[in-house]
Amino acid sequence: MPQFLLELRSEEIPARMQAKACADLKKLAQQKLEVASLSYEGLEGFVSPRRLALLVDGLPEKQPDTREEKKGPKVDAPQKAVDGFLRSVGLNSIEEAEQRETEKGTFLFHVREIAGRPTREVLADMAAELPLELPWPKSMRWSETSARYVRPLHGILALFGGEPVPGRLDLGRGEALEFTTETRGHPFTAPEAFAVADFEDYRAKLKQAGVVLSRDARRERIRTEAERVAAAEGLRLRPDDGLLDENAGLTEWPEVLLGRIEDRFMALPPEVLQVSMRTHQKYFATETECGRLANRFIVVTNIKTPDNGAAIVAGNERVLRARLADAEFFWQTDRQQPLRDRVAQLHEVVFQEKLGTLHDKVERMQTLAATLAGPVGADRDKARSAAYLAKADLVTGMVDEFPELQGLMGSYYAEADGEAPEVVRAVGEHYSPLGPSDDCPSAPESVAVALADKLDTLTGFFAIGEKPTGSKDPYALRRAALGVVRLITDNGLRVGLRGALIEAHGLLPEAVRKAANAGTVADEVLAFLTDRLKVVLRDRGVRHDLIAAVFAVERPEGGPEDDLVRLLARVDALEGFLRSDDGANLLIAYRRAANIVRIEEKKDKQVYDTDVAEDALSETAEANLFRALDTAARQANGALAQEDFQAAMQALAELRAPVDAFFEDVTVNAQDPTLRANRLRLLKRIGTTLAQVADFSKIEG
Repeated sequence: MPQFLLELRSEEIPARMQAKACADLKKLAQQKLEVASLSYEGLEGFVSPRRLALLVDGLPEKQPDTREEKKGPKVDAPQKAVDGFLRSVGLNSIEEAEQRETEKGTFLFHVREIAGRPTREVLADMAAELPLELPWPKSMRWSETSARYVRPLHGILALFGGEPVPGRLDLGRGEALEFTTETRGHPFTAPEAFAVADFEDYRAKLKQAGVVLSRDARRERIRTEAERVAAAEGLRLRPDDGLLDENAGLTEWPEVLLGRIEDRFMALPPEVLQVSMRTHQKYFATETECGRLANRFIVVTNIKTPDNGAAIVAGNERVLRARLADAEFFWQTDRQQPLRDRVAQLHEVVFQEKLGTLHDKVERMQTLAATLAGPVGADRDKARSAAYLAKADLVTGMVDEFPELQGLMGSYYAEADGEAPEVVRAVGEHYSPLGPSDDCPSAPESVAVALADKLDTLTGFFAIGEKPTGSKDPYALRRAALGVVRLITDNGLRVGLRGALIEAHGLLPEAVRKAANAGTVADEVLAFLTDRLKVVLRDRGVRHDLIAAVFAVERPEGGPEDDLVRLLARVDALEGFLRSDDGANLLIAYRRAANIVRIEEKKDKQVYDTDVAEDALSETAEANLFRALDTAARQANGALAQEDFQAAMQALAELRAPVDAFFEDVTVNAQDPTLRANRLRLLKRIGTTLAQVADFSKIEG
């Protein structure tokens, strides 16, 4: 069956937009083919810096024929209704309509056979729509046109079954791009246009013209060549998937070359070298067999040159030399002033207009870090000292030039100043973790300072009303909250978060404290943190209903649970309990009891939540259930006080048999109203007993 090939050739598409653009093109094409009722056997997308391409295999020659049936009024309906129906379907008289008997009488019908359009015509419409419907993050107009695309479009290739698809893309203001069967290759080595017959011809001729069409193929070519040239020098390529993706999006014909870093620059911190190469120049780093950064870098070019890249390597070495010379100057200059002496300069840097300067934030961090030192097992003085120095590198030349190195450079400078190893480490790690895959600090002083930094940020911005909304989170508060969750859960820390948040609020500027109640802010931030914990649990595969059931339980002293480790233990215990036969059957029995009580309370317009009258329990099964509930509640309470959630669940499991027996032997809706009310109160108590460990009403399945 025929194939459809579409290529949108433009100026360079930014590398960061390419993968999504390719996925969007495929999605839009799938939607349009579905609407057009065109089946296909396969659909692929391709992207390179200068083109987006689409291949659809196994299309039919035409759309399927369809049959449209329209039902009208009854034959004996008023003439006005009959005439209106006839006009709507293009008929002149009632005799031209079909009269069909139904259960409700004889109705008029009109049946129209619609021939399917040739697929080539449908594809012509689709090719004219797709470029203008792609949802680019940023797009532009060019020349005198009004159409928008990520970069100026230069050509559209459209083939179906090896034949051209006639059509044009309307660019507005009288401008248009006619569909062709031609494309162009590499802009420097093969700029001339050439015609193609089908997809295989297209891919082969592009390769001859210096273009590797497949992004994955370009990526693999870069990786294997980089590993080969590094190995030839006895080195290894330092893994960097993000840089592989970026270079695959910057080149159509990737060539890999090896450059040298001057020996004098190898005295710089390795992170400075790598950031200079990676972030600013898109170079790959290499390393020795023992993992140390080597004095070679790998550059990916978009062209093969007669001198095998010698001039390109020399030029890139020259560029890197200049950038590293700047870094060397900052490295030498910054260390001439102790890091502690730079803290005063933070008075001049605004953290946030209402929350004060960075120096104000550092003072708050010191107090919080000292408070948190006890719960996390840190040395109080070292935690305070690290918090004091944590932001000082923000006023150094190196961090001004390379913002990615904040925190890390502070640790290097603190080490050079002779600070304690725990302080050095805490300064370097206090921004971590930055994401779900980032390493989480475990050293106590690092954890104390990192928590202090994040809790101060969260409390401050919530207090001034700057909370994340929808997809907007300009102050990265979700990342800060996830960092708090990971610092606590990864390290198993028993931190009372609500108390810490109230203390953090008490350290804010006076105007902010007066405008926002401490308890309200603490509860809002705590809810935000538990929402992040829910996300973490869902990512681990924990059922959302179990999370909701546990999170609904308040602390013994009242208010929402603020011990994240205790929350996790509850979730784990509940998950294990419900996997057991006793747990699954008890859940069924609970639902039965809850449904009975709910229905009867609604009917009686009263709530059966008062104490059960033990002397009114006339049946053995209900007396046994009463005693079992009393025992289970007492044992579960004792286990919960010891935070033995497994034992609490086991105490509940003992309820299965007496609950089953109750439903087997006891009639809840007894004739005696006093007896009936007492039994409903007994059923209500099942829910209140289970609620000590989780809200079973929120559990599904």
